[in-house]
Amino acid sequence: MKKVLLYLVVAVLTGFGLLTIFLSTSVIFDLFDVRAKEGNYVLFVVWSNFISSVLYLISVYGLLTSKIWTFKILGLSTIILSIAFIGFLIYIQSGGIHENKTVGAMVFRIALTLGFTLFAYFTINKKTIK
Repeated sequence: MKKVLLYLVVAVLTGFGLLTIFLSTSVIFDLFDVRAKEGNYVLFVVWSNFISSVLYLISVYGLLTSKIWTFKILGLSTIILSIAFIGFLIYIQSGGIHENKTVGAMVFRIALTLGFTLFAYFTINKKTIK
């Protein structure tokens, strides 16, 4: 059962990382006219998502090989996203143009990343203690 849960988390994290890297690079480099479809995106939020997607994919390797640094990588991603979210809230308060869906998306992404971080911490620490 534990292996099934690990592989499920790895699959979700891989999919989430690949989807995020595709969408963020599409906005950054205007691939497939995604910029027009996304509307009023905030570039520093997109960049924080891109950086996090790379960290997600690195952490997949760490989860599969039970590396102790995995939760640190995911924790760093959580911190990056949280700082970007605080900056985004300041940007909104300053009257910056944005999409309202970004607020919910950022909260979801931070919560999910925190969940991945906690999973990595408790899963890998239990393995190393035994």
